[in-house]
Amino acid sequence: MAPIDSSSSRTSQRFTPALIVLTSLFFMWGLITSLNDILVPHLRGIFTLNYVKAMLVQFCFFAAYFVASLPAGFAVERVGYRLGIIIGLGTAAVGCAAFYPAAALRSYPLFLAALFVLACGITLLQVAANPYVSALGPPETSASRLNLTQAFNSLGTTVGPLFGSALILGLAGEGAGGADSAVETVQGPYLGLALLLVLIALVFSRFKLPSVSSADQVAGADEPEPVTGSIWKQRHVVLGALGIFVYVGAEVSIGSFLVNYLGDPKIAGLPESAAGRFLSFYWGGALVGRFAGSWVLRKRKAGYVLAFNAACAVVLLGLTMSSSGSFAMWSVLAIGLFNSIMFPTIFTLAIARLGERTGEGSGALCMAIVGGAIVPLVMGYFADRIGVQHAYFVPALCYAYIIYYGIKGHEVIVHAR
Repeated sequence: MAPIDSSSSRTSQRFTPALIVLTSLFFMWGLITSLNDILVPHLRGIFTLNYVKAMLVQFCFFAAYFVASLPAGFAVERVGYRLGIIIGLGTAAVGCAAFYPAAALRSYPLFLAALFVLACGITLLQVAANPYVSALGPPETSASRLNLTQAFNSLGTTVGPLFGSALILGLAGEGAGGADSAVETVQGPYLGLALLLVLIALVFSRFKLPSVSSADQVAGADEPEPVTGSIWKQRHVVLGALGIFVYVGAEVSIGSFLVNYLGDPKIAGLPESAAGRFLSFYWGGALVGRFAGSWVLRKRKAGYVLAFNAACAVVLLGLTMSSSGSFAMWSVLAIGLFNSIMFPTIFTLAIARLGERTGEGSGALCMAIVGGAIVPLVMGYFADRIGVQHAYFVPALCYAYIIYYGIKGHEVIVHAR
């Protein structure tokens, strides 16, 4: 029997309180991000928007990842993880609080500006919290810690639609004051979120977090021969960035249109508040799939698992586009289960064998999250012309590319020196 490493055990115990506090961040940004799927149909109805204009909600939110990722990385390097997290929480709180005047003035542009500020704060949180979790403990268990905290992120995305359906769509449906009272239903929930974010920031300011530095992070498994040169000359990185772009775009597009799709009489004919609750099945599937996928990935090659899940998503989209009623509804909701492992798997395959350039590659991949801003706009364009049901061909094309990346595109080509 191998001896117990008492020093490793003591280290884990020392970091446990910090990890418990950090999980609240992953839960909160998951909840806030999934609320966008409630805002899209809500603001579309209030401001009488077509689908393209309604998708500006997702555009402004995910464009912040492209704009703020690099500045956030520099900021964290200068002020450290702990202060970076506090600043990120404060910025996100300001964005949430700005929903109050946006609703009072009934200004759609102000809503979009508030979403952008909110997303900049969440971007800073992600840039700071992900590597901080990796550094809090033994390197060999960093993947396990990240999977655990990401599970709480999925829990947040599952709870968010229930929260939004009850406090935003539900109250809007009960209101008798028309559009003016409907728009005000966002004030209370987002002001509450702002106060909660401030409270978490205060906890972080008082809580004595372990001090770690970037030197504490380990790139990952030992690689026989790291790739050299610019990361933009590495085929698997460039194709992986495109994979992140289309994956996030597909996931966000499907969720953004679900409330309106499930409200279609040919599909489910649900009122907005009821359709919003069904969003939890879509995001909850990712929570279940993450646990199942972590077991499968220990048994099968990551690229093949990725390709299989993407193929299942393509099939389910084909079924929902060609059917009606409850079959079409559950076909599209089931895609969440297969989305579960895609982002971390694409990410891992794309940064393989980058060695000391891993951080640079990670930053490039984070910027590719801007796909969540672009692809929903494209789907909105087609939804305005051919309807939401047939516009689901857009995410189907995205998943088709992911099949290719899982089978062939992720292969690392080491150039001769």
